[in-house]
Amino acid sequence: MRTDTPWGTLPAREHLLAGAGDVAGAPVLDVVVPVYNEEKDLEPCVLRLHDHLARTFPYDFRITVADNASTDRTAQVARRLAAALPRVRSFRLEEKGRGRALRTVWSHSDAPVLAYMDVDLSTDLNALLPLVAPLISGHSDLAIGSRLARSSRVVRGTKREFISRAYNIILRSSLAARFSDAQCGFKAIRRDVAQRLLPMVEDTGWFFDTELLVLAERAGLRIHEVPVDWVDDPDSTVHIVRTATDDLLGVWRVGRALAVGALPLDRLARPFGDDPRDRRIGGVPGGLARQLVGFCVVGALSTLFYLALYSLFRLGAGPQIANGGALLVSAVANTSANRRLTFGVRGRGGAVRHQAQGLVVFAIGLALTSGSLAALGAATGAPSHSTELAVLIAANLAATVLRFLLFRAWVFPDRDGREHGPDRDGLAHGPDRAAAVPASALADPAPVPAPAPAPVPADDTRHDLRNAR
Repeated sequence: MRTDTPWGTLPAREHLLAGAGDVAGAPVLDVVVPVYNEEKDLEPCVLRLHDHLARTFPYDFRITVADNASTDRTAQVARRLAAALPRVRSFRLEEKGRGRALRTVWSHSDAPVLAYMDVDLSTDLNALLPLVAPLISGHSDLAIGSRLARSSRVVRGTKREFISRAYNIILRSSLAARFSDAQCGFKAIRRDVAQRLLPMVEDTGWFFDTELLVLAERAGLRIHEVPVDWVDDPDSTVHIVRTATDDLLGVWRVGRALAVGALPLDRLARPFGDDPRDRRIGGVPGGLARQLVGFCVVGALSTLFYLALYSLFRLGAGPQIANGGALLVSAVANTSANRRLTFGVRGRGGAVRHQAQGLVVFAIGLALTSGSLAALGAATGAPSHSTELAVLIAANLAATVLRFLLFRAWVFPDRDGREHGPDRDGLAHGPDRAAAVPASALADPAPVPAPAPAPVPADDTRHDLRNAR
C-alpha cells in the first residue's frame, strides 16, 4: 500500500463561491470520460454531455477525454472534439486501466470538483448536478450514483443485476462497506480530497472505484449517494469474469491492509465541523463509539484466547498458575491489539511503556480473577471445571470494563484531542497538527513565503516554527 501522502489533516470543507473557477482561470467541474477503443460512441457521448452541461450546469465546466491506449481511431476523434469545442480536452495514456486514467487526469486537474462517467452514458445526465452539488456546497467529500437505491430506476439483465448485488454483499460482509453501489460509473470527488486519497489507491483497473470508496469511508469522509436512472449498455466490452476475479483479489488486499493498520487514514481526517469554533470544543470524547466497538471486538477475541490458554495450562497446572499464565499471555496480545486497532497508535514509539502500563492493568485483572477463584475454592472446596470457567467469565466481564476505562484514561489518553503517537513516518498527527498549520498550507503543500520580521527574539521564532512543523 502507498503511504507517501501529504501529512496533516484535511482542512474544513468550504462552499465554492460562484465564479470562483472563472477568477482562477479554471472550471469548477472537470468531468472525465475514460475510453478504450470507443471510436463509435465517443463523439455522440461528448456532444450530448457538452450540450447538457451548457444548458443546465450553473458553473464553468470542462470535459476531459482520457484515452486508455486505444488502438483504433479513438485518439483522433478525441483530438477533433477538443479542437472543435473549447470546453473539451483530450488526454492520451500509453497504458490501459480505467483507474490509471482517472488518477492521472484527476491528479493534474485544476478544477475543485472532479467527476467521471462511462462513455456509454448509461446513467441519466439529470443526476449530474445533484451528484456534484454536495461537493460544491462543502457538505460532502465524495459523491456516487447508486443503481441499488430504492428510488433508482434500472433496466438491465438478470446476470448483471445478480453480480452487482452479490459484489456489494461481499463488500459489506468483508470490508464493512456502507455505501450501496461501488461499481456505478458515475462518481465525483473534491480535488483537495483527491490529492490526499489518490496516492493511497493502488489499483489501476476496475477495482479503483471500490478501493477509493472503502478508504474514504474508513477515514470518516462523507460520501453522498444519488439515486440514478440507469439503462444497461448491451454492447459493453467489460470482461465480467476477469473483472470479478480482480475485484475479489482487491478486496483481499485492501482488507489485509486495513486489518494490519498499514494505511495512514488519519491523514484524511476532517475537523469536527466547518465552523472554526468546532475545533476548540473541549470535553467531548473523541471516537468513543468507534473505540468501544473496537475494544469489544478485541476483548471478545482475547477472552476466547484466554479461555483456550487456561484450559490448556490447566492440564498440567493448578487453577491459579493456569489463570496467571493465560492472563499474562492474553494481556500482552490484548494490549498490542487495542494499541493498534482500538486507539489507533502506529509505530514503535511508546510501545514498551504501553505494554508496561498494560501489565499493571493485567495485575488488576489478575487480582479480580484470582480473588474470584479463591472465593470459589473457599466456598465449594473442589469446584468443577465448568464452574471455574463460569466464575472466570463473570470476573473477566468486570475486569473488561475497568480495563477499557484505564486504557482510555491512562494507557492511551487522548490529550487535547491529539492522536496517540507518531505515524510510521515519525510525524505526530491529529487535530493539533491542523491547528498548528494553516489550512492553506494543508491544501497546497507548496512552500509558503516567510512572514515579515516581527519583534520576537530569534530563538523564540525558531521554537515557534519547529512547533508549527
